[in-house]
Amino acid sequence: MGQAAEKPVFTPQDYLAWEAEQPERHEYLNGEVFAMAGAEDRHVTVSGNLYMALRQHLRGSPCRTYMSEMRLHVAAANCYFYPDVMVTCSARDLASPLVKTEPKLIVEVLSPSTAAYDRGLKFSHYRRLESLQEYALIDLDTRSTDCFRKSAEGLWVLHPFARDETVLLASVGLELPPEQLFADVID
Repeated sequence: MGQAAEKPVFTPQDYLAWEAEQPERHEYLNGEVFAMAGAEDRHVTVSGNLYMALRQHLRGSPCRTYMSEMRLHVAAANCYFYPDVMVTCSARDLASPLVKTEPKLIVEVLSPSTAAYDRGLKFSHYRRLESLQEYALIDLDTRSTDCFRKSAEGLWVLHPFARDETVLLASVGLELPPEQLFADVID
């Protein structure tokens, strides 16, 4: 009987050097590396709609909006992720061209293969970011959005938005009607 192949374990520095040479993106979770799958049209369209709305809304402010190509480091969990959309208002992040560490808003657009992970383990890692004020999950199939906001007591409170409701991203003061968020999405 053969032996199971061992997964390579990377240090954060090894991962960053290796990832810089890869044609595809990979997330890093405490020594393990996972390839990022490609996204479908609806996913990319909604992410783009959200990015454009946030970018326009935050223009002229100290905040910056990033899409899925910008890496996020969660040092407390020894992880690197590529959120679909994130906003940071941190001067430290502005000075860092390759990695952000202090987002106030993270948004993930759910896909069937990653929905449970985005709602569970990934959110548990994101919650370790002291700067994070809001985490939003956009469900393409139901066209609903779940926003988790950190309360003054440090508890994460769910604010759900149904298919026909305007989504409020309170951390950045943006109201996003469904016809704007889901513009050009073909079911």
